[in-house]
Amino acid sequence: MSSTLNHAQLIANSQSNNESSLTQVVINTRPVERAAALTDHLQAAGLTVVEIPMLTLQSRPTTEQDMTLMRQWLAGHYKALVIVSPTAAASGLAMWQALEDERQAQNHDDDDDNNNERKDIAINALQAPSYLIAVGEATASVLNNAKIEASNYQVLQPHIANNEGMLAMPEIERLQAGDKLLVWRGLGGRRLLVDTLLARGVHIDSIAWYERIMPVDAMAQYEQWLKEFLTDNLTHNMMQDASAVQQPKPIVVVSSGTAFEHWESIVRAVAEKVLEQETARETPAILPYKLSDFSYVVLGERLANMVAEQQLSYWRVEDLAPETILASIHAKAC
Repeated sequence: MSSTLNHAQLIANSQSNNESSLTQVVINTRPVERAAALTDHLQAAGLTVVEIPMLTLQSRPTTEQDMTLMRQWLAGHYKALVIVSPTAAASGLAMWQALEDERQAQNHDDDDDNNNERKDIAINALQAPSYLIAVGEATASVLNNAKIEASNYQVLQPHIANNEGMLAMPEIERLQAGDKLLVWRGLGGRRLLVDTLLARGVHIDSIAWYERIMPVDAMAQYEQWLKEFLTDNLTHNMMQDASAVQQPKPIVVVSSGTAFEHWESIVRAVAEKVLEQETARETPAILPYKLSDFSYVVLGERLANMVAEQQLSYWRVEDLAPETILASIHAKAC
């Protein structure tokens, strides 16, 4: 079962929704660095939120190729620069600043008395040689806070903060065969933007400043939560009669295909482990939880298709604003 809701519909539904007699459990799988705002917002609305990150961000060493691409961008070889995340923005800005310091050092005497003054000036001297396109408000904030020279350039954002929204931007739509685009990103991730532009003949280079890996304690966190959840659920059921409202399915918030793949592997591995343990009992104490024992809030078309292929219950959102996700959760109960 699936549902796609726009922001206005989600807000309207959430305002008219009556709370369930049982608290809805929401599993926030976002990286630790990006989970707090959503968790706080959902908890303030009375939901039970469990943080089980499916991704952690790990910096990658900067290569000579990365440096070459940065220098080519600064030399004006690209029509636009697309920055896909706050982490990519921060990493790219640090390298941009380092190259600007290097350029200034070549134009000044290496006098120690002038070094501090040059560093103070440098951040204000950054001038973007192309359009800067940020995917999302948080990414744009990192760039805007850097005090980039805005006399000729500004940080642009798509109306919808995903690859589909990027493709609808005039600055992206008018790219033609032979034009060059640079992307600051993490290793992997969604490729709709890249694949679409490559098919159009646009040349795309990218710098992967970090990679997204599964946290080492992700499975242990999931196992601990599942044990507590099933115990609480069993206690609740024993105290209620047959007509009582049952615990609603936990809702899992997933923002990327990689995160879903990690979630899928953990759920399946723990289910197999539980099944092996329970097979030895004459009367199984618990049944293994499957992917279908959860509902999902997912970002964008590609991730929705991944979940739909497994015939899972999901609600698709077009941005990761905490208000949008809360509204989609409330809409589920309507």
